[in-house]
Formats: sequence, structure tokens, C-alpha cells
Amino acid sequence: MPGHSPYTALRFLLNGQPVAVRDHSPQTTLLEYLRDDARLTGTKEGCAEGDCGACTVVLATLDAGTSSLTWQPVNACIRLLPSVAGKAVFTIESLAAPDGALHPAQGAMVDCHGSQCGFCTPGFTMSLFGLYKNAQQPTRGAIEDALSGNLCRCTGYRPIVAAAQAMYDATGPADWRGSGTGDAALRATLAALADPQPLAYAAAGATWHAPRTVDQLAATLLAYPAARIVAGATDVGLWITKHHRDLGDIVYVGDVAELHRIASSDGHLEIGAAATLAAAFAAMDVHWPELHEAWVRFASVPIRNSGTLGGNIANGSPIGDSMPALIALGASVVLRLGDTEREMPLEALYIAYQKTAMRAGEFVARIRIPLRVPGLLLRAYKISKRFDQDISAVFVCFALTMSGSVVASARIGCGGVAATPQRARATEALLAGKNWDDALAEAAAAALAAEFSPIGDMRASADYRRTVLGNLLRRFRIETRTAPEGSTVVTRVEQVAPAAD
Repeated sequence: MPGHSPYTALRFLLNGQPVAVRDHSPQTTLLEYLRDDARLTGTKEGCAEGDCGACTVVLATLDAGTSSLTWQPVNACIRLLPSVAGKAVFTIESLAAPDGALHPAQGAMVDCHGSQCGFCTPGFTMSLFGLYKNAQQPTRGAIEDALSGNLCRCTGYRPIVAAAQAMYDATGPADWRGSGTGDAALRATLAALADPQPLAYAAAGATWHAPRTVDQLAATLLAYPAARIVAGATDVGLWITKHHRDLGDIVYVGDVAELHRIASSDGHLEIGAAATLAAAFAAMDVHWPELHEAWVRFASVPIRNSGTLGGNIANGSPIGDSMPALIALGASVVLRLGDTEREMPLEALYIAYQKTAMRAGEFVARIRIPLRVPGLLLRAYKISKRFDQDISAVFVCFALTMSGSVVASARIGCGGVAATPQRARATEALLAGKNWDDALAEAAAAALAAEFSPIGDMRASADYRRTVLGNLLRRFRIETRTAPEGSTVVTRVEQVAPAAD
């Protein structure tokens, strides 16, 4: 890294104990280190892509500004080892007390018969531990959301949900993790571990650079324009575990404080590119509560804790669920190259399949979303084979700005129906300036069904995708026929896409 040439070790806490790593490739996953080196084999490898939850661990991170701790369940199988530098990692082995007493989450799993074969049990228990640290007496919906990233093939979920409810009945200190170290001591240890200097790590012929400021990030990417930018690695991690790709030099943006900033400014909600999906969605819920179900159905809690809004946008996947909604809201993206910034509409960022308009050394700095205007009718719909933790066959977001009964303007963002996230411009033009009635909705539904030429694949056939686009516009009309402006009508309906052609 410019101005910081000496390479150093990766230092973090593992189950309360300091660890220094010097000789592992930057592409090593946290799971590989835990199982192969630390011999903490309670953390399992199942899917190796962040879907099954068998590898779930909990990260504790110190907020330098507030000195508060954030507890987050994450998938160790796609979390790159260098990204936990300066953090505390807790595995299933850390929960029981030194005298063998079980943590309330563990005890509840035993008492409620939440395990059969046991393979998934450590991951479920760590998700419960994360819930235990973040909520008191959560609702059934919150419990289901917390477990949405964990897969059980034998026990079923009823006893595990029962364990989530029962674990709060156990007695003991609220901050007990089984290590005997309270949160205050952990905060002090992490504060002492914190290094204000940018991290530069090298091993196995590759480098990892973790700037601390956005200026350092810009300078690093000028020096390494071909480097792979990584945040949560919820997509890039699969390039390693599934495609066995060599990523070369890696630049990590997760330690850049400015890129985590979320604030309203100049009539916009501005979200830093490194803000986690969980943080970004929580901020958007305040302004656009109609989108909440779409965000809850975005992957799972561990993925949303690691993945970032900027990463989802920059990867340019045609099935990334955030982009259609952001496009419908009129979002723009601010890119930075060196000291120069430029802003463009989000839909203009995508020029071909997984190809963006970003230049070498350029990065996403923040996303700007215009704040809500009066008369907005807004809905987002995700169609997939499973309700939770699934990839969209179709994702569409409708945003109509009404002037009385007339559609003053329309924006429609679509995903899964083209090589890139798209605006349905022809349908938007058909809607604008006309009375929002059943006849207009029917004409617009036919237009939307004909606007794209999607492919057929394992998730849905091309004909299904076209048909469902039109049907979702009809559903939007039904839901908003008499809905007041700002209505937060949410329907929990799972629609199943048929097999491909």
C-alpha cells in the first residue's frame, strides 16, 4: 500500500484468545483456517457457498466511534480470513462455560430436541447465539428471519424455533458467552488490538490491502488498478470455493469508515458502498417501508451481515435484488477514481452481462436515493421457488408518482429478465400522464410482458418470466387501487416458478 510498505500479520481474537496469522494466502477462508489450523471442527462445511449455515460463526466488531460492540452471525465458508483482522471470532466451542455448563442457546437445543444427526446443529446454535446477543424475547417472525440462513434436513424447524423461544428462560448474565469474559473486557481488548494504520498483508504470492480512509483506498487502487475489490465476499467467495479462481491482489473496503456512512443530505439518502446490506436495508425501511419484505427475502441474516449494498451493485449481476428497487426509486451511483468523482443513474452503470461502466482503479463510493415524494405508490415483488434464501426468477419494483388519479411519472425496475438490471421504459411511457385505472393497468401489463426477451433456465422458463411480469403489474394495480399514499400493505405470498423450458 502506498506509504505503508511493510507487510504485517493478521491479528484477531479467536474465542477470546489473540491470534496472529502470517503464512496463509489472502484467499484462505475463515472456515478453512478454523478447521484445518485451529482444529475447531465444530464449525462444519456443507455447501461452501453461504446457503446451508453449517459454517455459521459470530463476529464481534468494535465501533471505533461509539465503542459499542456489534454481534453478527456470518458464514465462515465464504468469509475471507484477512477480513476478520481486528475483530473477534466466536465458534461453537466458545459457548460452554469452563465448568461445562451449556450456554442458554445450547441448553435450549438439548431440552427442545432440536438435533438429530447433529451436522447442522452447531450452525443453528450459533445463529441462536447471535439472536440471543441482539434481541430480547423476539417475535416468531424475527426468529424465523434469524434462522433463514440455516438448513436442517432431518429434525425440522419446529423444535429449533421452540429452542429460540426457550433460551431466554435460562438464568445467567445477559452477556455470558461461555468464555467468562464480559462485553466490557472484550471492548477493551478489541480497542487495544485496533491499528489505525492500513493493513498490508502478503502470503503465497498474493497481497491483501485494507485501507482505513477513502483517500487511502483511492490511492491504493491507483497503485493496483487490476486488484480485486472485496467487501463481504458473499459473491467473490464462491469464485474461490466453487470456481477455484486466483484473485491475485485484493483490496478490502470493509475497514474504510467513510464507506459505512449512511445519512440524509441534499434531498437524498446517501449510503456508503461498504455499508452492509443489513444496515442499508434498515435505513431504507425508514423511508420506503413497502420494500421491507423484499429486503427480508434477500438471502439470509448471515449474508446480509457480510454483504454490502455497494458490492451487490458493483458486481452487476442481472439477478441482484437490490438494483431493480433502487432503479425504480431513481437512485444514482457515485464513482471515484483517484481524486475525481462522477455520478450517474444506476441503470447507466450496466452496459452488458456482468460488465459495468467502471474504469480500472475506479470504485463505488456511495449510492444516492432521492427521498420520498408525495403521491408515491411503491411495491416490490420477488418470485422464486423458495420464500427464503433463494435467487429470484423475476424481481420487479413499481414506483408511480400520482397527481390525483393520474400517473405523473412511472419508474419500473426489473431483474432476472435481461442480461442486466433494466428499466421498463416502454411501459413507463405508456403509464405516464394517464388515469390509473384497470384499463390502463391491463394495457401496461401486456406491454410489460412483451418488453423483454428473457432466457429460460433452471429457475423459470422464458414464457413464465414474461407472463409473471404482466401478472405482477396486475397485482400492483389491485393492491394500489384504493391504497392511500404511503401505504405499507405487505402480503406474504410465495409464488413458485415452474421448471425451465
